[in-house]
Amino acid sequence: MDETTNLATSIIQTINSIFEALFSSIDSTIYNILDDLIFIDTNILKNSIFQKIFGSNSYNGLLVIANSLLVGFSIYYAIRLIYSYYMNLQVERPYQFIFKLLIFAIVMNCSYFICTQFIQINSFISDAIRTVGSNIFGHDISFSELINKLNYLSIKENEFNIFSFDGLIKSFISISLFNLIFSYSLRYIMVKVFILITPFAILSLINESTSWFFKTWLRTVLSLLFQQSLV
Repeated sequence: MDETTNLATSIIQTINSIFEALFSSIDSTIYNILDDLIFIDTNILKNSIFQKIFGSNSYNGLLVIANSLLVGFSIYYAIRLIYSYYMNLQVERPYQFIFKLLIFAIVMNCSYFICTQFIQINSFISDAIRTVGSNIFGHDISFSELINKLNYLSIKENEFNIFSFDGLIKSFISISLFNLIFSYSLRYIMVKVFILITPFAILSLINESTSWFFKTWLRTVLSLLFQQSLV
């Protein structure tokens, strides 16, 4: 009987040790990754592959395509202007179009700088909220700090038991975390995608019939950043 009891105790201790090591690994790595995903800063733009795709100047990356479309818009307007003389159609005056073309061309080719400043402002707001929260609650506002507090309150060192209520709660939190990481990772990727199409969104303002694209882009980016940093 004693041997059976000792064997069962040994099995339970082994299982607890395995899960304790697993959850400890999650606590030390996954939560820090989650904090990096949530609190977006200018590091999102400093990836070498991202910069190469976006384009460092008007002659490479997506900026080349955007500038080609800019020429296409100019040709399209010239054809419409000539056509309007024969069909008595109302089109935008040439000097208005040229002025607008120059303004948006400059803004479009500076879109990387604009995105950097935009993300920096979002980072400042997130840091301000975290600072206020830290002053109110007396500790850093982050997932890694949250899990440390939960572990301190619920599971004492060397007392983890997967079959206890606290152990089940810990297991549930760790499993639910992966769903949370997937959601934040998806939004993080979406933010990067919408940053990449910034030149095309700005370019769409040149023509009234395509300006809806910029409005949709702006609403989506603001919504993603709000959900990622504040929700």
